Amino acid sequence: MNTATILASLPSPPASWQYFDLGPLRVHVYALAILVGIILAVWITGRRLTARGGEKGVVLDFVLWTVPLGIIFARAYHVLTHPGDYFGPDINPLSVFYIWEGGNAIFGALIGGALGVWIGTRQTGVRFFSFADALIPGLLVAQAAGRIGNYFNQELFGLPTTLPWGLVIDLPNSAVPAGLPVGTLFHPTFLYEIIWNLAGVVILLLIERRHQMRWGKALAFYLVWYGLGRAWLEAIRLDPSETFLGIRSNIWASFAAIILGVILYIVQSRRHPGREESIYLPGRGPRKPDVESKNSEKPRKSSGSDAAPVKDSPRAASAKSRTAG
Repeated sequence: MNTATILASLPSPPASWQYFDLGPLRVHVYALAILVGIILAVWITGRRLTARGGEKGVVLDFVLWTVPLGIIFARAYHVLTHPGDYFGPDINPLSVFYIWEGGNAIFGALIGGALGVWIGTRQTGVRFFSFADALIPGLLVAQAAGRIGNYFNQELFGLPTTLPWGLVIDLPNSAVPAGLPVGTLFHPTFLYEIIWNLAGVVILLLIERRHQMRWGKALAFYLVWYGLGRAWLEAIRLDPSETFLGIRSNIWASFAAIILGVILYIVQSRRHPGREESIYLPGRGPRKPDVESKNSEKPRKSSGSDAAPVKDSPRAASAKSRTAG
């Protein structure tokens, strides 16, 4: 690789940067990126839910389910769509569980996360779509943060390119096709997705200034936006994947997300043309401690001085007059 190529390229972090040790604990940058993304998503979603009338801290009731199920389903989806990386001769089958090495599919995370939101809805009373709409900006930010981990792992890059921001990949790398000349640069698909996701956040927030993206409409926007971006990015990625009719499985999943998003927006717009007055289901609401109202009435003690005189009825007054006479 000549000097001009080095200057007009995006370097990859060395393999030694993929993790660091804290005493006996080894911390992988990929896992750290996912953790940062989760924290950002929780913070953003919590603020949006509270601003919409949700109980403060209610987002944590959802986190208990969405995060574990999202991670489990994300890993399972990735393994099922990349079986050659985990099953076969000379492959350790336990590597299925090595999530810190990379390999967590967002479409699997969405399925597991949706199940977690459904469970959280039953526990808190917050509507499914209300939580999802509040989640979308934070979800896109979390996905952007997670892609930084792919950068450190030197994975999920795209086709060869001569663009000045082409990514340098250290060899050997199983995703690099054989026969490419030394110094070949690749599309930094991780960077493209970071930009695409953050652009989606900006666009959604701008739309929300003019339109109420409630009743699942923000979720519909996400499905269409991410589906469009992911379909293109998936088409230029080099990592192996299962295919159907010659098309990568994640491209099919992207098409499904786009179609689902369009249908969801149309259906919810017709079913709920008005404003969303509450994020809670009918009969449910924020959980509040039983505090005695300041305006509650207290029993009053009567005294002779302030007791109102009792007026006799006409019949009683007549009887008294006959007795006196």
